Amino acid sequence: MAEDIKPRIRVPQSAKKDEIIEIKTLISHPMESGQRKDSQGKTIPRKIINKMTVAFNGKPVFEARLEPAISANPYLSFFLKCTQSGSLEFTWTDDDGSTYKATQAITVS
Repeated sequence: MAEDIKPRIRVPQSAKKDEIIEIKTLISHPMESGQRKDSQGKTIPRKIINKMTVAFNGKPVFEARLEPAISANPYLSFFLKCTQSGSLEFTWTDDDGSTYKATQAITVS
């Protein structure tokens, strides 16, 4: 796992029951498409985040498939209806099978 790849998430710490909140994510990643060449003319191998999933209390609530055309440091946001307190687990999967994870708790009142 590369050390320069860092996931960032923004989730409110609390919400009211049935409130719809926006969740924002960004992961620092070069998203190399495999179509560019280095200074010696060799093709730079493809290395992209190809999947992002989010689970709330262990149940999937969001999934995105990413393709080579996505820019470096992909940003995604989505909305979630809060019905109970719990924990969101974010997982990004790289072409080589590496996974990058982040978690955030949310309290619903």
